[in-house]
Amino acid sequence: MQEAIYSAVFGALSSEHRMNIISNNLANVSTTGYKTDSVTFKDVFVPFAHDYILDSKEHLRAKPLWPDADVIAKPRLAEHKTDFAQGSLRKTGDPLDLAIQGDGFFKILTPDGVRYTRNGHFNAMPNGQIVDSNGNPLLGTDGPIFLSGRGVVEIDPAGNVSEGGAQVGTIALVRFDNPRGVIKDGQNLYKLSEDFEANEMAVSPGMPEITTGSDGTPQTRISPVIQQGFLESSNVEIVTEMVRMIEVNRVFEAYQKIMRGTQDMDSSLIKSMGKSV
Repeated sequence: MQEAIYSAVFGALSSEHRMNIISNNLANVSTTGYKTDSVTFKDVFVPFAHDYILDSKEHLRAKPLWPDADVIAKPRLAEHKTDFAQGSLRKTGDPLDLAIQGDGFFKILTPDGVRYTRNGHFNAMPNGQIVDSNGNPLLGTDGPIFLSGRGVVEIDPAGNVSEGGAQVGTIALVRFDNPRGVIKDGQNLYKLSEDFEANEMAVSPGMPEITTGSDGTPQTRISPVIQQGFLESSNVEIVTEMVRMIEVNRVFEAYQKIMRGTQDMDSSLIKSMGKSV
């Protein structure tokens, strides 16, 4: 009965990990620019000796010579991925609240190096430097951007920052050729993964881009743009996550019943063998 317990334990641990991810998604439903996480699973099958034997029959209606293949499924986590789908835009009216409409990222300079974010809630420091909620500078095409505080701040869809009619910088907007190469790094920031290669590419907001479709044909699309006075909401679907939470709870309970049932069967077998001896 040990195989049944092992399979149930693996399934329960996988369900627990999935529940942690769902809980984190629900906790960040109001986090600006948050992207939903999810996991996929795979089965690792343990084949028996007769699974490798090719069954031969004298004719199609003849009975099989060997029993049906018997395998044991042990669930494993296969992939942890982030859904970068666009969240809805929420109007705030704050000139330093920015939302990206499209698949780009803001560049942020942190003590650990350059990071990326979709959270466009920025502020101005006493020295005029534009920073995020954690005090990390927002990077422009020529480095951090500074304001003088002497005029109205205007940011056009291309990311050009003007103050009192004079341009003071251009926001650096980037995207990646491989979204799987961008992973979360805490505080609503992203970094490049060491497991998947991803190349940073500068974006010209609002300009047409020629890309290659899945069938190899060239396609034209408009690159992302920046919306001033808006923030991007989380793309978490509350109803979907709640349904997943209920599903995981029931699956976890099923694995618990398997473990208890297997233990009861083992105990009964031990007792009956003890009596026979």
